Amino acid sequence: MKASKDQRLKLYKNHNVQLFITKFVSGELSKLDPVYDPKYGYRYPVADEILGDPLRTNKFLESLFEAGIVKRELYDKILYCPYCNSANISIHYCCPHCRSFNIKKSALIEHIPCGYIEIEERFQKGDKLVCPRCHKELNRPGVNYHKAGVWCACNECGRSFDIPVPAHFCRDCRKSFIFEESIYKEAYSYSLTSEAMKEATVGWIMIAPIMEFLQSRNFKVESPGFLEGKSGANHMFDITASPKGVKRNIMVIDLATSTDDVVSEQPVIAMFAKIYDVSPDRACLVAIPRMGENGKKLASLYKIELIEAKDQKDVIKALETCLKNFITS
Repeated sequence: MKASKDQRLKLYKNHNVQLFITKFVSGELSKLDPVYDPKYGYRYPVADEILGDPLRTNKFLESLFEAGIVKRELYDKILYCPYCNSANISIHYCCPHCRSFNIKKSALIEHIPCGYIEIEERFQKGDKLVCPRCHKELNRPGVNYHKAGVWCACNECGRSFDIPVPAHFCRDCRKSFIFEESIYKEAYSYSLTSEAMKEATVGWIMIAPIMEFLQSRNFKVESPGFLEGKSGANHMFDITASPKGVKRNIMVIDLATSTDDVVSEQPVIAMFAKIYDVSPDRACLVAIPRMGENGKKLASLYKIELIEAKDQKDVIKALETCLKNFITS
């Protein structure tokens, strides 16, 4: 299940989500693999550190997966105790007759020339293997003898068998349980989806510092922001901002980029269609990393203030200049 782009944008506003995505965008992470903890099961230390509470991590990663921000692949499966939810589990191989795990496992050996089959201990004579039936030495593995399987003996009831019954023992609460009673969960590896990587690259991660900057200048800020136009239609902008205490003095900001080095004029045209209906007091378009010549001409014609930026510092510096002439009272 994947959410719409609008729903992802709401998650991008979350500071923890921004920190997490930045790990991938910066190249610090390409894939988030779980790390096994003997007591708690699989953990994600990078996400745990960001959230500050390991108990929130799985729900956090699940929400990002459902939103289409991360993709996942099965890494492992793990058993948890049904009584105390601990992952500190050992496996017991039990006697199928009395269910005791006090069993002994032996290798079955077949002496090929005479066909005698018995457990390895019966062939042992000092440091040699000697057939109890024909008394010949077994000294050529695969030629005059080979291992024919395993054989188990129960030290409690004395019975023998070939296949033990598995059971589980919780080292924390010291209770035993079978597979049918266990909690059996998946552990995943996570990586950023191509959609999220593209959206992060185009500047959604820049939204947070822009919002913080505007808020520090006493602006009321929304992202995404919606404004109703003269036509009655609602238009979405990446950011809308207005000075606190002022009824009508609205700035709208959109971000645009391209996988090429130059942003086309299309974002300028799209923004003009919105501001023509909304009539904000100021319209800014952030082009990452730079706008093409046709876009620059159209931005000037449409009275859209163009900000070309390669990083957050460029954006904030340009916004400081833009706000010098903006009426804030």
